[in-house]
Amino acid sequence: MAKIHTVTGNIDPADLGVTYAHEHLLFQPAEPYRSQDPDLALDDVQAAIEETRCFAKAGGKCIVEMSTVELHRDPVGMKAISEASGVHVIAATGFNKSKFCEDRVVSQTVSQLAEGMVRDLTQGMEDSGIQAGVIKASSSKDLMTGGETKVFQAAIQAHLRTGAPISTHTEAGTLALEQVRMLVDGGVHPSHILIGHLDRKLEWEYLLAVAKSGVYMGFDQISKEKYSPDIERIKWIKRLVEAGFSKQIVLSADMARRSYWPSYGFGNGPGLTYILWRFVPWMLEEGVPLQAVEAMLVQNPAHLFAWAG
Repeated sequence: MAKIHTVTGNIDPADLGVTYAHEHLLFQPAEPYRSQDPDLALDDVQAAIEETRCFAKAGGKCIVEMSTVELHRDPVGMKAISEASGVHVIAATGFNKSKFCEDRVVSQTVSQLAEGMVRDLTQGMEDSGIQAGVIKASSSKDLMTGGETKVFQAAIQAHLRTGAPISTHTEAGTLALEQVRMLVDGGVHPSHILIGHLDRKLEWEYLLAVAKSGVYMGFDQISKEKYSPDIERIKWIKRLVEAGFSKQIVLSADMARRSYWPSYGFGNGPGLTYILWRFVPWMLEEGVPLQAVEAMLVQNPAHLFAWAG
């Protein structure tokens, strides 16, 4: 039977529970980015424990932590958070977009990159013995750099060797179809692909084309009104559900800033409880069926994050 690989060990998909499919708990961008934008860092294990405990009280069971090695991924810290909160954590191998990863990947071959991903997935990250459970690949806005292309090619190799799912970063929702085409042409079945940040590009024909490809679709910028009001996200989710694609949608908020977390100080928010305490009731009020909401948060992640047998 296929298993889901968490930082505390493998679990059955039936035990996963309510899942946020793209979040961050611990990461620090390299300089000069950390100094330029100090809010864009989560470096306090105790704050993360507090936030995930609130998530658990709201009914949350699992967080997919998408921080990669060039962003100072912290497997030991993730395991401590999981053990203290009782929340499953799935960690990522792979790389973020070129802005952060190009210097690290440009000198490596595709095979070398794939070997590193497989090592993270099967032996452990940073010599910790703590295994990653998902592969991350990313592209920049409206283009894919040479380094990013190599990461996608390596992600394909790593998936084919391990069965681990692939989750992508699309910058502002762009290049989703190009990502799908590259991954599928490389031999990855759509059911093992999650295309991220699609609620940054809320255009019906575009979303419909992605949905028809059979991949999972990440509506994972929930609460970020600077991009789109949440009522717009709900409108497009409802339309996709009515078109028959409820089994391909997963939800998250990608709260990768200190100012998004109440546990970093008074006045911050909305925090990891927002989706469960506000967005879910709002979807139900707007007519999204309860069965579809449960699929987005429970059944779909259980299928997606189980490694291919």
